[in-house]
Amino acid sequence: MINITIYNEYIHELQNEKVGEIYPEGIHGAIKNLLSEDKNLNIRTATLKDINESLSNEVLADTDVLFWWGHVAHDKVPEDRVEAVYQRVLAGMGLVVLHSGHYSLPFRRLMATCCRSKWREDGDRERIWVVEHSHPIANGIPEYFDIPHEETYGERFDIPKPDDVVFISNFSGGEVFRSGCTFTRGMGKIFYFRPGHEEFPVYHMEVIGRILRNAANWCYTENKVAPTFGHYPKIEG
Repeated sequence: MINITIYNEYIHELQNEKVGEIYPEGIHGAIKNLLSEDKNLNIRTATLKDINESLSNEVLADTDVLFWWGHVAHDKVPEDRVEAVYQRVLAGMGLVVLHSGHYSLPFRRLMATCCRSKWREDGDRERIWVVEHSHPIANGIPEYFDIPHEETYGERFDIPKPDDVVFISNFSGGEVFRSGCTFTRGMGKIFYFRPGHEEFPVYHMEVIGRILRNAANWCYTENKVAPTFGHYPKIEG
């Protein structure tokens, strides 16, 4: 079993009636439902309100892959939880960063850039293209698929050069965006996936679920052997 923890601020759903109707179980609940189709995933959830308990050191130590959805409360995440996530990724925990989570404190720390982009909320059509068909995260995904209405993001997206760009989006307003990027930090694998604006039912789409399940499995690192640092006696002689 792969232990998954899904973090979601859980603010929009409680404060915005439209969002609450789309995600009555919260965005974390919808993501959990999509991931639950893979019976090899053991899933728990965490929210900002209970973050000190639901993302405690003990929970993170038992998490193989952390999913992160954030938007309006990045600065409310305690510094010790940011550092704990950062250190766990370096030690081999996988991290899947969703939508506006690109501006979350853990992701920005791991990327060491501002991670900003262009954006607007016009509900444009988004077409997502697979550009690395051999990548495990793209397994079973068609050459392209459409999200009828989404928040628009546009380049430049200020991230370091990814290990792989798996998906690229184009929007009906003319923008393009690197919407699915992988990174390695320390022993941890990271996948950033752009779709998921709270006002649209993106996390009810099966193709999105397939990508998230693929990402959970790809980000999982089995049989991690920690490297040795510092002074070390010679091996031979």
